[in-house]
Amino acid sequence: MAGNHFSPVFSELPATLAIFPLPGAILLPHGQLPLNIFEPRYLNMVLDALGQGRMIGMIQPDPAAGADDGIHRIGCAGRITRFNETEDGRLLILLTGVCRFEVSEELDLLRGYRRVVPDWRRFRADLDEAEPPVAEIEPLMVALTRYCEESGLEVEWEKLRAMDPVRLVNFLAINLPFGVDEKQSLVEAVTPLERARLLTALAEFGAADPGNGGGLH
Repeated sequence: MAGNHFSPVFSELPATLAIFPLPGAILLPHGQLPLNIFEPRYLNMVLDALGQGRMIGMIQPDPAAGADDGIHRIGCAGRITRFNETEDGRLLILLTGVCRFEVSEELDLLRGYRRVVPDWRRFRADLDEAEPPVAEIEPLMVALTRYCEESGLEVEWEKLRAMDPVRLVNFLAINLPFGVDEKQSLVEAVTPLERARLLTALAEFGAADPGNGGGLH
């Protein structure tokens, strides 16, 4: 799980972070999330991030937070590792997960987008170059196979089997079509092993009550 020359170390994580509240869209360390940016405030956010460390925090809205614009307290920061401009004024970006954070404080809007003071300390291990192996991949794959069969999901099995355990678990957590609450539970699972066990349980439950199928690529 080694980083690269562009990956920040703990001391380089930013003291303030732009956030993109988006239900059902999560990011996890070493995972990747493609985004289609078209709202003016989020175009501003991306353009600013490109000149200031390329970091954006993905976080889910929380209707139970007591305000219309409430957010969950835990999200994950990602680094813009790819971007393309479109002729109709959109930005297509790819976020690569770096480290999760807790929201310490929300700041005033900047050019229309939201910012927070992130507390990185609880999730410092997200930056470790060597994460522990996940011991329960086989039960997860069995549950995933049944879930995909029952839900009609198309899966590139060879691609999944080629991933190392931690990347596999985080890829599945990001891409499987679970609900907002389930997605948030996956973000908040502290270790990859906890996340693998939760994924197995969610896949088993989903196989018993399949929804509409899609694709997993």
